[in-house]
Amino acid sequence: MIVFPNAKINIGLRITGRRDDGFHNIETLMVPIKLADALEITPATDGQSGFTLSGIPLGGDIEANLCVKAFRLMQKRYKLPETKIHLHKVIPVGAGLGGGSSDAAFTLKLLNRLYMLKICNHELKDIATELGSDCPFFIENAPSLATGRGEVLNIVNLNLKNFSILLVKPQVSISTTWAYSQVKPDGSKLTKGAKIPSDPTEWNDLLINDFEQPVFKAHPEIAVIKKNLLEMGAMYAAMSGSGSAVFGLFDQLPDLNGRFDGMFVWGDKMA
Repeated sequence: MIVFPNAKINIGLRITGRRDDGFHNIETLMVPIKLADALEITPATDGQSGFTLSGIPLGGDIEANLCVKAFRLMQKRYKLPETKIHLHKVIPVGAGLGGGSSDAAFTLKLLNRLYMLKICNHELKDIATELGSDCPFFIENAPSLATGRGEVLNIVNLNLKNFSILLVKPQVSISTTWAYSQVKPDGSKLTKGAKIPSDPTEWNDLLINDFEQPVFKAHPEIAVIKKNLLEMGAMYAAMSGSGSAVFGLFDQLPDLNGRFDGMFVWGDKMA
């Protein structure tokens, strides 16, 4: 079986406070986009589990990969047989796009289908929470207001299908741990209790990403990307998550005119 774990963007992100468990409480609007990896999972015919990777290379120990962690967690809980996993990586890492979290969540969902476990989405979200704060979002994979660590989700009625997205990631990647260490929460809410406007042109001064200020200070080239997207006619532009990817929403995709050379650039209609 093959599935396509998609990325997400954050439309605004406020860090509302530090928790006693060392994490932070946040408030953010998470929205799925079409940029996706490819994930194949099959029963192991040789009786040995295995994980293979193509596309963007990932460093580190294989057992630390979130797909493998998701499988090990499910194998322990539901006594799954040995399984082969192949991941073709397209979503850039260190970009704030949730690629690893999506891979993990789709691994849970695909194992559920492959082995006919009949686990409901509520339980899958609980399992996903053990893998990372962004992972539960990708179980329902719908526009959601995320609070708590990001795992408390409320689906919102947000239709952006008439808009196009242009996403740009420079060569620099941002450490989420470093980014959180640079922000001093002031308790500000995402919309201060107001309803999120349906018109993206009203979002630029309202839906703020708290990570932008420290990240732009450390990496001014990321701020330049946002400036360029707005100059190109984006109705709304922002950094996603803790960065370094920046996106703009447009009526239709603009001509790049040679901008963003040497960077990862992707554009499509919104999901």
